[in-house]
Amino acid sequence: MKAEAARHAARLVGECRVAALGTLRGGVPAISQVPFALLPTADCAFVILVSRLAAHTRAMQEDPRVGLMIAQPENEHTVTHALARVSIGAEARMIARSHPDYGEARAAYAARFPDQEFLFDLGDFELFTLVPQTVRIVAGFAQAASVTPAALARAVRERHEAP
Repeated sequence: MKAEAARHAARLVGECRVAALGTLRGGVPAISQVPFALLPTADCAFVILVSRLAAHTRAMQEDPRVGLMIAQPENEHTVTHALARVSIGAEARMIARSHPDYGEARAAYAARFPDQEFLFDLGDFELFTLVPQTVRIVAGFAQAASVTPAALARAVRERHEAP
């Protein structure tokens, strides 16, 4: 069951390109929407590109504890309570342009959003990785499971490496 839950979570994060990002701003929860890419590395980091002018960027710098919610898109054929979703508690880490991981993170983001690559040339955009600490998948009505970040990372790598 846990392996299947991890595979379902990996499918969902692989198929969806936008997540709700929860941050703490002065101790108050705030939600914004962010496009994301994945690094199929040992920690399965999510990569986001955000403006230093955005409130959520300042919030991540003040308190790196964040939440991500990635949900199956709504449609007329699915009962809303049965929509699949994955909630991830993560630690946000800014990646400086001089950091050795910057190139890989930039390439992953640019590959997923080639039409947004121009944002890297703007002076106020920064890359962050969101490293999962907790993962909870709801695959449908009454189908919830917690999986380890390592299990999600394995499932993402398997999905990434599949022909």
